[in-house]
Amino acid sequence: MLKIFSIVLLLLLSIKYLYAQSFPVNYKSVEELSLQKISETLNDNPASNSISDIIALGDTVWLGTSRGVSLSTDGGISWKNFYGSSAFGDQSISAIGYNNGTFWAATARSVEINGQNLPEGTGLKYTTDFGLTWNSIPQPLDQDTDTIEVYGDNTIRALPVTVAVQNLIYDIAFTKNTIWIATFAGGLRKSTDNGQTWKRVVLPPDYLNSIKPTDTLDFCLQPVSGRFCAENNLNHRVFSISSANDSTLYVGTAGGINKSTDNGISWVKFNHTNQDQPISGNFIVALGFNKSDNSLWAATWKAEGESEFYGVSATWNGGESWKTFLQGERAHNFGFKSLDIIIPADNGPFRSNDLGNSWILPTSIFDTESGVELKTIIFYSAAATGADIWLGSVEGLVKLEQKSSDGIWEGTWKIFIASQPLNSNNDTYAYPNPFSPKLDVLKIKYSTGGKRAKVTIRIFDFGMNYLRTVVQNVDRGNDIHQIDGFTADINGVVDFWDGRDDAGNVVPNGVYFYRVEVDSNDPVYGKILVLQ
Repeated sequence: MLKIFSIVLLLLLSIKYLYAQSFPVNYKSVEELSLQKISETLNDNPASNSISDIIALGDTVWLGTSRGVSLSTDGGISWKNFYGSSAFGDQSISAIGYNNGTFWAATARSVEINGQNLPEGTGLKYTTDFGLTWNSIPQPLDQDTDTIEVYGDNTIRALPVTVAVQNLIYDIAFTKNTIWIATFAGGLRKSTDNGQTWKRVVLPPDYLNSIKPTDTLDFCLQPVSGRFCAENNLNHRVFSISSANDSTLYVGTAGGINKSTDNGISWVKFNHTNQDQPISGNFIVALGFNKSDNSLWAATWKAEGESEFYGVSATWNGGESWKTFLQGERAHNFGFKSLDIIIPADNGPFRSNDLGNSWILPTSIFDTESGVELKTIIFYSAAATGADIWLGSVEGLVKLEQKSSDGIWEGTWKIFIASQPLNSNNDTYAYPNPFSPKLDVLKIKYSTGGKRAKVTIRIFDFGMNYLRTVVQNVDRGNDIHQIDGFTADINGVVDFWDGRDDAGNVVPNGVYFYRVEVDSNDPVYGKILVLQ
């Protein structure tokens, strides 16, 4: 199972839209738009542009996104989106997993407590019939009296985690008859009855490099110090899991990588300071096991040690020694295409076909059919199946179809951009809205009436003074820059604004208008709030 770590992205990032029809008059609130549910019928695109995780199995592709689960069973031709359904509501997805015909998704949301937005886990959903029916499991929690874990001959004091805030599932893995989850404050947990009950799993404290049931132990199982116990164990803050086989499990925490070869009974810990050839950093936000060569790859971020650094660490000998790659990069996940390694990171999807000796980025990502260019270098997820590579970014989903003769990033690109449908041919809106040029590229969506047309888009300030021509007299529609409505009269076409005027200056905060001219039709207007 492949995993992405991004607390803020998953829980706080959502698409915000502002609609306008003819001349701009009123904003349409985010609350109103949130009531427009994404349909469970087939769609042209996934429900979200923030793709946190991907599982690809032949023509079947599962996505975990900031707006629920999306599923394609035809290689991306059509999508079934579960956001807004009775099973998922408006919740985000914090982890996904697949095992023996069953798809699992962990859900989460953001809650406000004392004026602060905090992540909260809301449990697990699973389906055995491609989403026709879903089974729900509450977020695993402890009772107040759950203060003891028996570990061999030892009685370990354990902090009961009784609330779901700061206790959400960041990763899922499977061994024979066992489901494993990484729950941050709740630590590592396992279920042997398909999620009906959960048991805490004891990991080494920060000051021990290994534990086994026959040891004599005296420590507290808890992630933070408090009245219950004075210990503050980074190694009990669990973020990532990867299973190599039915007995070997790797668990990433804020204190390193833990390995078990007896299905989670005894553990050995690897960190930045306890080996001659160590990992780069102790904060393990993602793990990926490549079965093609039995290598383990870890996104090893800097935790608290002065000599730690951001990067990627890999081992080909089960953790006895590590090689580090991409120093300074914040990697989020891993994908494997045979021996090729694909690493989505803050500066692009890195790919290596020589075991990490060299890394190559795509020069650009253009949709071969529509001509749309992906407007970001930030990637969070990757997967490969057959000849296809799937990449998840903050600006949409990407598919690369390759032939055996293609170079490392050569092939046919397809970009999927999520958006709300237009209501009519003279409808338009811009998103994300409010819009920060420092963080995003604004998308302006409109219709050409289901045909090819000449389009001009201009930006104006609040006083309707001209600022920028986005495009002028260009061909749009009938596939060109079209992102949905391919068989409808109301097609969805998109263009982009980077928040700059004609002189190249980023515009200041404020309200702006845009005008879309399609052939000789009456122009349509939209409103943009720039806030940075």
